[in-house]
Amino acid sequence: MTIEILMPALSPTMKEGNLANWLKNEGDTIEAGDVIAEIETDKATMEVEAVDEGILGKILVAAGTENVTVNAPIALLLEDGEDKSVLDSYEISTPAAANPTEKKEEIKEEKKRENFNNQ
Repeated sequence: MTIEILMPALSPTMKEGNLANWLKNEGDTIEAGDVIAEIETDKATMEVEAVDEGILGKILVAAGTENVTVNAPIALLLEDGEDKSVLDSYEISTPAAANPTEKKEEIKEEKKRENFNNQ
């Protein structure tokens, strides 16, 4: 059964982060504990370790992607003996990155509320 690799929460308050770099490529064998990616938060860049083992079947979020939501699928891991063709029909239900335009509007509205409350 295909295993989703999810965007980790690297702190209790983290809601999203940037996927800075993949350290493994599609087709690479992954062992539990292998460092597979680097995630940037507002405070630091941290390494992400695999918790499962298998073959990195498909990277869903490219390196350099910003505003990736915590718990969104970022890659798919194939279990031993699983055929890569199962990835063709695999559907992702959770969007990985927030809509940048929508995010900017949220920030503008929040700043307006803060300015109003500070008057």
